[in-house]
Amino acid sequence: MKIDNVTLSFWNKIVLKNINLDINPGEFLFFIGYSGSWKTSLIRSLIWDFKPSQWDIILDNNLSLYHSLTEESLLNYRRGIGVIFQDYKLLESKKVYENVAFAMEVCWYSDEIIRKKVPEALEKVWLLIKKEKFIYELSWGEKQRVAIARALVHEPQIIIWDEPTGNLDPETAKEIMDIFLDINADWKTVIMATHDENIVNRLKKRVIAFENKEVVYDIQNWWYQLK
Repeated sequence: MKIDNVTLSFWNKIVLKNINLDINPGEFLFFIGYSGSWKTSLIRSLIWDFKPSQWDIILDNNLSLYHSLTEESLLNYRRGIGVIFQDYKLLESKKVYENVAFAMEVCWYSDEIIRKKVPEALEKVWLLIKKEKFIYELSWGEKQRVAIARALVHEPQIIIWDEPTGNLDPETAKEIMDIFLDINADWKTVIMATHDENIVNRLKKRVIAFENKEVVYDIQNWWYQLK
C-alpha cells in the first residue's frame, strides 16, 4: 500500500498535507502523535471512510482506493482489512459469539463459514469459553479481545487499531500486545495509532510521527517520548 501525496481536509481546512508513505506487507507500524494530530483521520482514509481532498491511496494491486475500485472490489478490499475502533463498537445486548459473527454477516459470508470461523477467532484471543456471555458481563480487557476477534474473523491481511489499551491495566495491555505480535508473525500487516509511549517503546517497531499536519519522523525501531 502506498499513501501517495495525500492531503486531508475538513470544511476546507487542511488537517494533514502531502503525506507520502509506503506500507509493506507484513509490517508492524505505529502512527504516533499528540491527541489532535489527525492520525485517526489518516486511518479513516485507509478504510474508505474519509476521502482525501488531494491524490489517493494506491493498493498493492496498483488500483487507487478512491478512484479505481468497483463495488465488488471495494467489498473485497474491506474484507481484507480488520479494524478495531477506540470505543470497540460492540453490541452490548448481544453475546460474544453474536458480536463476532456480525462482522461476517454484513460481508455476506455463508452460515457454514461463519460457524467455522467465529470459534477459531475466539480461540486466538482466549475467549472461546465465554462465547455465550453477553458483552455487558465482560471486563474491559475481555471486551477488547472480542473487538480483536471480530477484526480477525474474516482473516484480513491488514489489521488497523485506533488508540489501543486506553482502559487497561499494564499487565492486560501486555497480553493484548502479545496477541498482536502473534498476528504479525503470521505475516499480517499491523497498523496502530497511539500516543501511548509505553506500547511503542516496548515493541520497538516502525514509528511514523505526525505533527503540524505532516509526517515529521518515519523511523524503524524507534524509542520515543512525547515532549
